Amino acid sequence: MALTLTTVGAYPKPPPEGGEFRLRKTLQALDRGEATAEDVAAAEDELTREILAEQAAAGVDLATDGQVRWDDPLTRFASGLEGFSLSGLIRYFDNNTYFRRPVVKGPVRRAEPIVLDEFRFAAENSPVPVKAVLCGPLTLASLSEDEHYGDVAALAKDLAAALNQEATDLAAAGATVIQFDEPSLAAVPGQPPGDLGILEAVAQGLVDGVDATTILATYFGDVAAHGPRLFELPFGGFGLDFVAGPANFDAVANVPAGRIVQAGIADARNTKIDTVEQLRGTIERLNRHVDPDHLWIAPSCGLEFLPREAARMKLERLAEVKEIVR
Repeated sequence: MALTLTTVGAYPKPPPEGGEFRLRKTLQALDRGEATAEDVAAAEDELTREILAEQAAAGVDLATDGQVRWDDPLTRFASGLEGFSLSGLIRYFDNNTYFRRPVVKGPVRRAEPIVLDEFRFAAENSPVPVKAVLCGPLTLASLSEDEHYGDVAALAKDLAAALNQEATDLAAAGATVIQFDEPSLAAVPGQPPGDLGILEAVAQGLVDGVDATTILATYFGDVAAHGPRLFELPFGGFGLDFVAGPANFDAVANVPAGRIVQAGIADARNTKIDTVEQLRGTIERLNRHVDPDHLWIAPSCGLEFLPREAARMKLERLAEVKEIVR
């Protein structure tokens, strides 16, 4: 059985307890005029290398760069595209974290690459392959304040075109896997699932010409309300959260043969370490519907909600179970 262990997105930036948080100190020094942007970039480089090495040592087969240079899940892209400004902080779904709300002031366009350089850096400094992660057009459109288009679908269409350009460049730079994050599609406590029809209208344009395996990643809830339609979208695989979205155990039966299922099976929002028995049972349950060669296992979402030690231990436990199941 060939299982792949991957991470989803962000990784905790603070060091293990007692360690020096160089990046935060450098950012504080920058605010005081005692450091430069180059100093910050060097601290970000150092932390990225550290997180990449930590994932590889834990047994991860396909890493992310930990999103060290991201302030939150949306700002990196909103600030990198024309047509956006940023507003105040609002809560990110049902988490105790916040993001600066993007505000659409004019036509959205990509004038230059956004995360291309940081992907190249990660790929050059990682002991294992690295996947690129992009914010999805539906989530970015849905969570933005639109003062220009007056229509989420029209905004999503321009976002998909811009993100397609970014993905095409990433693939050309060597990214073999590109993940589009769409947590808005999931039924999250307190809010209904996002409008699948909007994503259906732009999905082909999002992936056209992208010479890489594309993953549509959802988390924080289940996607059962969308039925089989979701899995007809033109992605090479689908990321599902089986911790916050137990209804996904039924939904996964609709994934067509040959598509990847990136299964979030370890609780990335709880410091309690999942047991071997629990994780092994989940994998065996998934194997009823998913060809083991197309099953990737992962935390349920990004690990940024955990302390550094807990994040590492979650990955080590997943790696342990992967070897047992193999």
